[in-house]
Amino acid sequence: MVTALGSNALGAGCAGDTLPTTPAPLPRVTYRFQKPLAYASLALSMTLVGVYVALCKPLVAAIPVFLLAWMRFGIAAVAMASWLKKPADEAPIDRRTRMFLFLESFLGNFLFSICMLYGISMTSTVSAGVILSAIPATSALMGWYFLKEKMNARMWLAVALAATGLAMLTLAKAPAQTPGTASLLDPATVLIGNVLVFGAVLCESAFVVIGKRLSATISPKRIAAIINLNGFALSTPMGLYIAWQFDFGAVSLNAWGLLVFYALAASVWMVWLWMTGLKTIPASQAGVFAVMLPLTTALIGILGFGESFSAVQALAFGLALLSLLLATLPARASAASTDISASNSA
Repeated sequence: MVTALGSNALGAGCAGDTLPTTPAPLPRVTYRFQKPLAYASLALSMTLVGVYVALCKPLVAAIPVFLLAWMRFGIAAVAMASWLKKPADEAPIDRRTRMFLFLESFLGNFLFSICMLYGISMTSTVSAGVILSAIPATSALMGWYFLKEKMNARMWLAVALAATGLAMLTLAKAPAQTPGTASLLDPATVLIGNVLVFGAVLCESAFVVIGKRLSATISPKRIAAIINLNGFALSTPMGLYIAWQFDFGAVSLNAWGLLVFYALAASVWMVWLWMTGLKTIPASQAGVFAVMLPLTTALIGILGFGESFSAVQALAFGLALLSLLLATLPARASAASTDISASNSA
C-alpha cells in the first residue's frame, strides 16, 4: 500500500513537472486580478457593439452600406497597422489557423456588418436589440453542434425561450414609431430587416466560437488587425465601385465623426477587448456579457431616437433575457462541486 501511494505521488509530481507553469501562489494572485479585468473587457466590448449598432442607423442614412463598411475597415487598418507584426514569442500561423482567421473575418466582421447595417436600416433599433438577445443561445447551439459541447435541459429551454421571443417579435404588429424612425417602413420591409439582424446574430455567434480557438494561439491585438485587414480586402471591390460615384461632399461633419468612432469601436476596441477577455474566460461563460449588447441598443433607440417600446416587445425582451440567463449562468451544483474539489486539492 505504501509503495503504491509513493509511486502515485511520484507520478503526480512528474506529471506536474511536465506542465508549462505550475507555481502555486503566483497563479492564484494573478488570477484574482485577471478575472475581473476579463469580465470588464467582455462587458465593455459588448456595450460598444450595442452603441455602434444603434448609431449605425443615421450612418446608413448618409452613406451606402458597402461604402460604409469599406471605409470602416480602411480607417481601422490605418489605426492598427503596427498590430500586424508577429511578436517574437508567438508561433507562426499555420494553414488551419489562417482558415479560422478568414472565417472569423468573413462571418464576424464582413458579413456581420452587411447584415447589421442593412437590417438596422429596415427595422427599429428596439426590435434589433431584442433579436440580438438571442446571441448567447445561438452561441450555445453552435458550440453543441460544432464543438460537441454538452447541452443539458436548461440549455434547451433557453434556446426555446429565445426562439419564442423572436417569433413573438416577428409575428407581432410593429408599434407606431415617432417621426424619423421606422414609421415609414411597411411590415414586409420590417420582416426582412429582422431576418437580416438575425443573420447578424448567427455571424456574431460564430465570431464567439471561432474567437475562443484563435485567442489561445494569437495575441488579441494581432487577431483584431488581421481579421480587419481581411474585411477590408473583401469589401474593397464594392466599396471602390460605390465610392467612384458617391458625393462625399454631401456627408456632414457629424457623420464623418460618427464614422471614425464606428470604425474604431467596431474593428479595433471591440475585437481587442473581446479577445482579451476570451484568453481568461471560457466562451460559454463569456456569452452572458452579450446581454450588454441588446440592452444598450434598445436604450439608445428609446432614449436617443424616441422609439416606442410596446408590451409585445417588452415581453419578447423579457423572454430573450431569461433565455440568456438560463444559457449562461453556471449551475450551482457544478460550481459547488468545483469549489469543493479545489479546496480538497489545496
